[in-house]
Amino acid sequence: MPVRLGDTAPDFTAETTEGTLRFHEYLGSSWGMLFSHPKDFTPVCTTELGAFARRKAEFDHRDVKLIGISVDPIESHRGWIGDIAETQGAALNYPLIADPERKVATAYDMIHPNANDTFTVRSVFIIGPDKKVKLMLTYPASTGRNVDELLRVIDSLQLTANHAVATPVDWKDGDDCIIVPSLSDADAKTKFPKGWKTLKPYLRVTPQPNK
Repeated sequence: MPVRLGDTAPDFTAETTEGTLRFHEYLGSSWGMLFSHPKDFTPVCTTELGAFARRKAEFDHRDVKLIGISVDPIESHRGWIGDIAETQGAALNYPLIADPERKVATAYDMIHPNANDTFTVRSVFIIGPDKKVKLMLTYPASTGRNVDELLRVIDSLQLTANHAVATPVDWKDGDDCIIVPSLSDADAKTKFPKGWKTLKPYLRVTPQPNK
């Protein structure tokens, strides 16, 4: 069965560049971002792994643990890590799963036959501390992921998990938010002491509550 939003992220034990790892144990009470790569020594993925390594502190600040996956074995990963450090100016500083038997790829429905029946598609899964899947993104092989967008989405997910708000189009941390329609005006007065602007009964805009 494919993984869907709100599902419990499948747990697994796998070999990684940082040793044997059990996924849920690795995440602990933190958020997690699992991202897949079709194989080692691919050009777009090389730039992505380097970018995540360079900006890992920004994910750490948000209590998000990074973990990558490729279907190639550990020995291949170690050679690729050298290339990443050489070309991207950053050494890998998070685990990279080896999945030659496609066990993790299958559990997360990362093999899409219409794209390629052998290699994983380039998916991102953001997982909450409750181990539920909060977001899924799938990219074609030709298009690199956007680190700023992934951080923006994480900011939104963490904000909306703790406050009765949604984030509007192009929202960035610090921008105004939308009070969820299910919250009455009476309850909103308690939760949002800064007040709000009513554009429509269902569209109430308020300053970001945790700022």
